[in-house]
Amino acid sequence: MRIAVLKEGAAGERRVAAVPETVKKFVALGAEMAVEAAAGEAASYADADYAAAGATLGSRAEVVKGADILLGVQGPDPASLAGVQPGAWLVAGLNPFGERARVDDYAKLGLEALAMEFMPRITRAQSMDILSSQSNLSGYKAVLDAAAEYGRAFPMMMTAAGTVSAAKVFVMGVGVAGLQAIATARRLGAQVSATDVRSATKEQILSLGAKPIFVENVAGIEGEGSGGYATEMSEEYQKAQAELVSGHIAKQDVVITTALIPGRPAPRLISDAQVRAMRPGSVIVDLAVEQGGNVEGAVAGEVVEKHGVKIVGHRNVPSRLASDTSALFARNLYNFLSAFWDKDAGRPVLPDGDEIGEAIRLTKGGQVVSARLTS
Repeated sequence: MRIAVLKEGAAGERRVAAVPETVKKFVALGAEMAVEAAAGEAASYADADYAAAGATLGSRAEVVKGADILLGVQGPDPASLAGVQPGAWLVAGLNPFGERARVDDYAKLGLEALAMEFMPRITRAQSMDILSSQSNLSGYKAVLDAAAEYGRAFPMMMTAAGTVSAAKVFVMGVGVAGLQAIATARRLGAQVSATDVRSATKEQILSLGAKPIFVENVAGIEGEGSGGYATEMSEEYQKAQAELVSGHIAKQDVVITTALIPGRPAPRLISDAQVRAMRPGSVIVDLAVEQGGNVEGAVAGEVVEKHGVKIVGHRNVPSRLASDTSALFARNLYNFLSAFWDKDAGRPVLPDGDEIGEAIRLTKGGQVVSARLTS
């Protein structure tokens, strides 16, 4: 059983899909590990550490040849996989909606492409959920990025020269990233409030010591979709929310937006008029900027200034904490493969009809088989 760990080729991608810790665990299962040279370098994992964990190192062509499983963070360029054996698994974050043509190319290569971001949100798959593990650290980093751009201190400080007021931080979207952003901003001493379309998150916000900002008296709108994700709201709710949020945003020093709906453009949460209402020197961090952005005027890969307000739109925020996000991502992949490891076969086996396999499998036998891509 040969598992290949690929070096990431996407611009700015510093993460790696396996770390020495998980390489060692795969070797203990009986797998032969082949790691592309310098695959972990940008995440501070040296080739020597992989070799010490039991892996062999080589070029892309050398590690792909004869591999039964290919591991990646992002989907590799199909042209770089020449010589891959038909039936091999490709296990990575494959961005199936944004890179649909690439999925077709994986099918032509005979790969069984498994999209880890399609992992169902069920109890037994929690340890395999790359979206949650990466979003957790993205929420943390968003607060640090905001603090770096904000020209004042976060906590209240009482000094002989006078008092520094605490920064007011507003988090929009209380998923994994939003919850971590709330917790981090609180740890830094900010005065934190938060909102979400899912009414069930109100208790979570309160449990972290933040103030919930919710639209009241709009009946029958819970905002909870399948798998715990948010859904789009009715016009009535959107109007009520816009009025509530506009008044609140104008009083904030920092706003962090995290709202995403899988397979859809990011919902627009903050308009240009709402940005204009904020105090000069305020900061907005848009974690959804690569999916179209929650904030009007946000630019992917840039920090722009509108009406005296800085709008932060860093790309690939998990990659900005590459060592830790790689470790978590690698454990997600190991947890997935080891959960299906068949000792007799000496490899992982996805049973027909298994909920996890059905959810994440994009291609098999030269065909695109995912219902989410073919329906």
